Amino acid sequence: MLSAEHRAIVAATVPILETGGEALTRHFYPILFRDYPQVKPYFNQTHQADGAQPRALAHAVLMYAKNIDRLQALGPLVGQIVAKHVALDIRPEHYPMVGASLLKAIREVLGEEVATDAVIEAWGAAYGQLAQILIGAEGQAYDAQAAAPGGWNGLRRFVVAAKRRESEEITSFVFRPEDGGAVIDFAPGQYIGIRAVIDGVDQRRNYSLSAAPNGETYQISVKREPGGAMSNHLHDSVGEGDVVELLPPSGVFTLAPHAGRPIVFITGGVGITPTLAMLPGALASGRDVHFIHAARHGGVHAFRTHVDELASRHPQLRRHYVYAEDRGAGHPAPDAVGLLDSARLAALLPASRDVDAYFLGPQPFMKVVKRSLRELGVPESQTRYEFFGPAAALE
Repeated sequence: MLSAEHRAIVAATVPILETGGEALTRHFYPILFRDYPQVKPYFNQTHQADGAQPRALAHAVLMYAKNIDRLQALGPLVGQIVAKHVALDIRPEHYPMVGASLLKAIREVLGEEVATDAVIEAWGAAYGQLAQILIGAEGQAYDAQAAAPGGWNGLRRFVVAAKRRESEEITSFVFRPEDGGAVIDFAPGQYIGIRAVIDGVDQRRNYSLSAAPNGETYQISVKREPGGAMSNHLHDSVGEGDVVELLPPSGVFTLAPHAGRPIVFITGGVGITPTLAMLPGALASGRDVHFIHAARHGGVHAFRTHVDELASRHPQLRRHYVYAEDRGAGHPAPDAVGLLDSARLAALLPASRDVDAYFLGPQPFMKVVKRSLRELGVPESQTRYEFFGPAAALE
């Protein structure tokens, strides 16, 4: 039970978290993996190495502490965490492991003079409250997945029905259930979880679904990442006819209810993938759609022909391609050369800033887009985005 005293103690730790939260979370993960190695497959070790996961956890812990008396102020953060957990098959039994490791990290990093028994007790109660909120929401999501037509829980075996090279870096995989059954429907913009054993190591990742739902198959489109265990495994070792294990679709980056406003998709690199599933529904609504895609060059720009073909059949679809460099004759030409900055975005947006904007791409790209949309007058309540990595602040 989280008492008023507990709340006050947790709130009082906010200044410490603002200055040392990342140091705390960097200490936390080695403890977790040492004491509970069974949870390691649920964490992308690339995000551990580059600091993205500790930064994301530090941000989440800080936001929780700041809003301990008004959890509704956390807004979409809880939904994003729940969706990620469900796509990885996080279960109630995992929470005590995380909680024990977090409390141990607090004690070791802050020292006993700061992390007194009262502080540890307060944070234990606070973590217990948060765990129950997440467990409850995740339980509802698991129940809904299992009850839906074609639905399931846990891992399900799928056969690779097709493998297609989309660009110099991106390859698509189409999966069909090995059991021949239907597959659960999904909201365009969502992602699935995939599991593989790579060099004897259990790995799990989330990938956006890159084709509209059809009730029979799922498609993902994967960029080969330098040093990426799963992406390189899929590109090099998984072919048509092979079997993979998938978790049901999840995610909150989906089209908002029809509001009559123009839709603007702004994507960078492989961030294009979820918008490919969203485009059919956006076009079917009859709304004007502005599709702005940034890529390093034409060789890595996937799905250009597909979007161009849609534009040829739907006059309300206006597409714009911005390349950091133009490779010249013999290569696809961009509409503009350079980086997608505020000035260029201003020229590509509709005259009215009353739009629904969806953006996704590398984090530096997203920071620029988020800031630019705000500066250009697009209401923040009408901007939506997703992360391919751990949720983190874009400010």
